[in-house]
Amino acid sequence: MARRLRLPQEARLADPEVAQQVAGDFLTGLRLAGTTTALVFGSHYARAMDIFFAAAAESGLRITSGLVVGDRLLREDLHTTPERALAEAAELVAKWHGVGRLRYAVTPRFSLATTEDLLKVCAQTLVSAEGLFFTSHINENTDEIATVSDLFPQSTSYLDTYDQFGLVGPRSVVAHNVHPSGAELARLAETGASVSHCPSSNSALGSGLFPLAAHVDHGVRVALGSDVGAGTGLNLIQVGLQAYFHQQLQPDGYPLMPAHMLYLATLAGAQALDLPTVGHLSEGMQFDAVQISPRSGSTLSTVLGHANSPADALASIFTLGSDADVAQVWVDGDLIE
Repeated sequence: MARRLRLPQEARLADPEVAQQVAGDFLTGLRLAGTTTALVFGSHYARAMDIFFAAAAESGLRITSGLVVGDRLLREDLHTTPERALAEAAELVAKWHGVGRLRYAVTPRFSLATTEDLLKVCAQTLVSAEGLFFTSHINENTDEIATVSDLFPQSTSYLDTYDQFGLVGPRSVVAHNVHPSGAELARLAETGASVSHCPSSNSALGSGLFPLAAHVDHGVRVALGSDVGAGTGLNLIQVGLQAYFHQQLQPDGYPLMPAHMLYLATLAGAQALDLPTVGHLSEGMQFDAVQISPRSGSTLSTVLGHANSPADALASIFTLGSDADVAQVWVDGDLIE
């Protein structure tokens, strides 16, 4: 029998003052972590999402987010109905999608908490405007996978619970995917969907070690995710180090080098979010950049002083870097303050 999720902190976002405070703190945290662009798992409350989008627009960061919906196995005050979900999403899409650096992501919490009727509504929203995204969770732990299989007996896999409604495509980003089947990996590659690898969260929850090599072998796009709820921070430098650890702990792990980690934290994320002019600093690209400037006398500063190559310097940053080393952040040439 599946247990109802309690989620007390998420329920607090029903209060507009709390939602305003959390939005400001979160966006400030992204900037201080040197994150220019984020796909953000939003709130279950439309008012809180309206507040968040307004704050995101003012922040200057590139933000893709959307109303989170669920109608089972959550606390009652987080439940919605298909009719309400459709109407609230329509209002948010009309008001915020494509405004400045904002875009909207259709976000069922996950199949565990979402009935077929609500997933059908998510599919309606996804095709209601050009350029919308889809995001949710998938294959995070084995107990969850077994419960989803029971809830969707007609589906062939966890991925299929979304795919059967037309929710899986090149603008789809599914988080975790720690325990995928070969058929799911093949389908992700076929549709051009992306996986957000959240190593610190997977470690903290004991979900398992991410099979990056299998994703690469199947041609599945992978980028890094911080997973705010169970992760250890917003800084993708530190998330990259955790991704390295995940691979080192597996006999068939993918041998990540510093350049791989930089790719996962930058260009891979831009590709997952369909941002063809973001993610690297070649000619003609938009200037999204982070200045790393460690404090004099810090371990990172000392080690960088002995780096013999760019690869050595990059390895040092991923090994020792933190929010404290982020000096300035630019998005499309604008200094974010």
